Order: sequence, then structure tokens, then C-alpha cells
Amino acid sequence: MKVIIIGCTHAGTAAATNIARLYNEAGITVYEKNDNISFLSCGIALYVGGVVKDPGSLFYSSPQKLNELGIITRMRHEVMEIRPEEKAIVVKNLEKDTIFTDSYDKLVVTTGSWPIIPEIPGIGLENVLLAKNFQHSNTIIDRSRTAQSIAVVGGGYIGAELVEAFAQQGKKVTLIDAEDRVMSKYFDGEFTDAAEEAYKNHGIRLALGEKVVSFEGEADKVKRVVTNRGSHEADLVILCIGFRPNTGLFRGKLDMLPNGAILVDEYMQTSSRDIFAAGDCCAVRYNPSGKHQYIPLATNAVRMGTLAARNLLGPVIRGMGTQATSGIKIYDLNCAATGLTETMAKALGLEVKAVTVRENYRPEFMPTYEEALLKVVYGSSDRRVLGAQIQSRADLTQVINTMSVVIQNGMTVDELAFTDFFFQPHYNKPWNLINMAGLAAE
Repeated sequence: MKVIIIGCTHAGTAAATNIARLYNEAGITVYEKNDNISFLSCGIALYVGGVVKDPGSLFYSSPQKLNELGIITRMRHEVMEIRPEEKAIVVKNLEKDTIFTDSYDKLVVTTGSWPIIPEIPGIGLENVLLAKNFQHSNTIIDRSRTAQSIAVVGGGYIGAELVEAFAQQGKKVTLIDAEDRVMSKYFDGEFTDAAEEAYKNHGIRLALGEKVVSFEGEADKVKRVVTNRGSHEADLVILCIGFRPNTGLFRGKLDMLPNGAILVDEYMQTSSRDIFAAGDCCAVRYNPSGKHQYIPLATNAVRMGTLAARNLLGPVIRGMGTQATSGIKIYDLNCAATGLTETMAKALGLEVKAVTVRENYRPEFMPTYEEALLKVVYGSSDRRVLGAQIQSRADLTQVINTMSVVIQNGMTVDELAFTDFFFQPHYNKPWNLINMAGLAAE
């Protein structure tokens, strides 16, 4: 069996290593257009901020490690065309500038995503940078050494982490986002209010509800970001607007969402029988809504890559979908979320209710304790849990992993009230925070 894998970051690495371990007879070739594989882009802010000292630790595999498993890894090779009817691909060797074809029995598409780059005047100025791969992170570190004023465009997770890293280096930092709140896709207002206050207390300027209309510069170098509400000085700009699936190669050949995310079934099979897909190039079933959505997360990618390998010769293990569970640390605030926020649910036209618990996470007779804020969103009629968010100076983020399982299993908010959790004064109260949410909802 001849297997070709296109792309090798999270999903591609998971697919390749699992195929090698599961099918001794498989001949596996990976085509990757970059000169590295398996870069943990979620570590960019930690690398930029100096928390990660060894950049090599941000790679969890390498061509050498794959070769040890019998996998042929073709670096700096770009797939130019796929021919499903012939079960063949056309490849360009970027080093030698040569083109050749290769054939497959099974094809696994793990081409990932690429940053959204809007057509804004001045976006081509020097020091307007992206934040996605290893090369980007090295360029950011190099340019930030001499930068005085840094603007980060986009208040999602990467942007939220980068502004903190830059501020800790003593830079003048501005966070710009068209939305009125930071991290608005992940948290409701009571959570983002605390994060925004933390930013302001550390000298970060927030330019929220502002849409970038142009970048202006001198001598081809950026000097300011112009928005619909003013302008902000910046000799370095980092674009963190979001990502799009990197799937132009497959348009008209595989079924997709309108944004280009490849549609796969619960076994990671595409609309073409012998082609599987996984990771940030794909749509995934979002359990709170029951619909396929584009949710580029490393956790989704490694699961999907592993499932593609397991199901390569036939349906074995179905994917369980996702709640888009995520977490972030903003200064001393530990934040995590899963499923729908109340804001998102109402924007989708869903009839929902929410219950909020603000309580010390462990008994007040303990030497120290911290307040926790837990919010649970649930359906108004069926009372099924659709989402949850938590925030505290204590690390209680594992609560959200529990709530992810709650959503995946279709539990109701009423069932939370009497679910069995342990009690130990070092960690919680006799009524767990999740129990408290269920009781409050009743």
C-alpha cells in the first residue's frame, strides 16, 4: 500500500507516525514545502517572550525521526496538482526547480492553514509581519529587538499572548481589533472585562472596535496603523487576524465549505473515496450546534490525523467532533472555555440561558483561596449544556475539560447539580463549582 501525505505539521505528523506503526506494509511519503515539520505555533508568544529558550523544543518531530519509522520525507517539495481519477499528484522540487508525478493508493491531505492577509493599503510595508510558522517567529524576534512601538492587529489568542510578551520587554504596545472586546470568540463580557483591565494595568493600549484601513510608512517601513477611528504609532506590526484553510489545490475536486475547509465524514474520509483529510485544512463537527464548522486548533488536528490513520483501510473509529475547548493565561488570570458563549449562541439565534457562579474555589479556613468565575450556557427548552467558561487566579482550567465531556455527552445543566465530584479542602469545597452551577440553574 502506497500512502502519500501532503503537509506535515500537527495533523500530518500524527497521520504519518500512526500509519507507520499500524501498517507494516505501507510505503509512506510525506511532501512538505517548508524546511521543517511539526512546529508548535501555539508556542510563538512564549518563544518571542523569552520563556522558551530553546526553539528546538517547539518541534515535536523531525524528518530524521520520521525516517527512523521508515517514512520518506521530501522537504521543500510543493504539491502543484492532484489527479484523483488517476490517483496521482504533481510535485515541484523547490530546491532543484524540477517537476515530477507520484502515485498513491491512499492520499492524506494535511495542508493546514495560512494567516488571513487582507487587501489593505500599505500591508506590503517592511515590518508588517505574520505570526504562523517558525520563520515568522524568528523574524518577529529579530525585528522586535529594535522596535519601540508595536501594534498587534487581532485580539484572538495569538494576539492576546503577543501583546503581553511585548509589554514585558518594555515596548509600547497597542492591541487593535475590530470587535469591541478582546478574545470575543471565546469568552463573554464578564471574562474579557477582567482581561482588558489586566492589559491596561500593564500599560497596553487597547484600540477595540477599530477597523484597520491602511498602514502608513516612511522609506518603505511602517510607521503607523490607521483605523476608522484614528491612528496608532507602530514601527512593527504583527497581523493576527485569523486563519483560512490552505486548500486552493483541491477546489473543484473535494467537497468543501464556502471558505474552502474540506468536508470529511466521521472517519476523516473526503468526498473522494481514497482521499482522507485532517487538521486545519478541514471542517469538523461542532457538537454544540451539530454542524460542520471551521475550527483550526492543534488538538483537533492531532486527533483528526490519528483518526485518518486508524480508518485508512476502512471505518474503525469514528471522530467524536469537537467543543473547540481552549485555554489561555493572561498575566495572572487563568482562563478556559468550551462550546458556545452566551453571546455566540444568541448571535446564532439559539434560545439559551446562562448561570454564573462567582465563588471562592476552596474553603475560607484555608491559608489562601481565590475567587473563581464559572459560567455555564444551556438550552432554554432542553436545558442541554452548550458551553462553559472559567476564570481565576488559581489554575482551575481543568474544570473546562470536564465541561467539554459534559457537552459531548449531551448532559443537562440539572444533571450537573448532583454529579459526583471529590471534596478535599486543598482543592475545592463540598459543593464543587460545577455542582454549584447546576444547583443555581435549578
